[in-house]
Amino acid sequence: MSRHVAIVTDSTAYLPQQVMERHHITSVPLTVVLGSRALEEGTEISARSVAQALQKRKPVTTSRPNPEMFAAAYRAAAEAGAAGVVSLHLSAEFSGTYDAAVLAARDAPVPVRVVDSGMVAMALGFCALAAAETADSGGTLDETVAAAVKRAEATSAYFYVDTLDYLRRGGRIGAAQAIFGSALAVKPILQLDEGRIELREKVRTASKAIARLEEIVVERAGASPVDIAVHHLAAGERATALADRLRDRVPGLEELYVSEVGAVIGAHTGPGLLGAVVSPR
Repeated sequence: MSRHVAIVTDSTAYLPQQVMERHHITSVPLTVVLGSRALEEGTEISARSVAQALQKRKPVTTSRPNPEMFAAAYRAAAEAGAAGVVSLHLSAEFSGTYDAAVLAARDAPVPVRVVDSGMVAMALGFCALAAAETADSGGTLDETVAAAVKRAEATSAYFYVDTLDYLRRGGRIGAAQAIFGSALAVKPILQLDEGRIELREKVRTASKAIARLEEIVVERAGASPVDIAVHHLAAGERATALADRLRDRVPGLEELYVSEVGAVIGAHTGPGLLGAVVSPR
């Protein structure tokens, strides 16, 4: 399909494949380094493999895409007839992916607007979807960027992890926060705030933390039209149960996605992750 504006994102958006295909969204993969092997997220390594490696305390790291991968995506969009590209990516606080996209955009054959969404997982996915829907309806480059930014500003992401240790190892939270949480056996509820992971609340038990996560999501969703995504890593039963309860408790619910996160996010959160993205329409 040829359209005026093409949409590119990265593999941490975690949009369902059928949604990506329906809206012609291109995804550029990040890399997971497992031991001595560099593997592309989404095709060469699964989140479950990462979870197993982490449980065995094997070294797992992640890296941004090579700028040439973005350059190839932008060239392909131009060759397919696009007059411009909106390239939407996970928070620059987490990864150099945004910087790689900016480097590639400089020599692209069509104008490319690179956007740091400040988000990750389906919080980023909903932004890409908003951009794609605007482009599908004939929106200009500026209108498509504006739709993505508006969705990002309205979207909230909250998550629970069994331990802060994996986030500490990856440098996503400070060592002091992680040590404090571990020392008090705190079960943390975290949130995305201005592109960073911040501690929202400290709860004493896993069951209470998950119950509180549910309450936060219901309060944030309100009664207006809203999309929600529930993410997990090696916690499928928890995720399904949470999603079922949210269906009953969120009156304005439009779309509800339930999925296991990919290898990149899993490498930093560890098994037991349970998260929810609330994205008003």
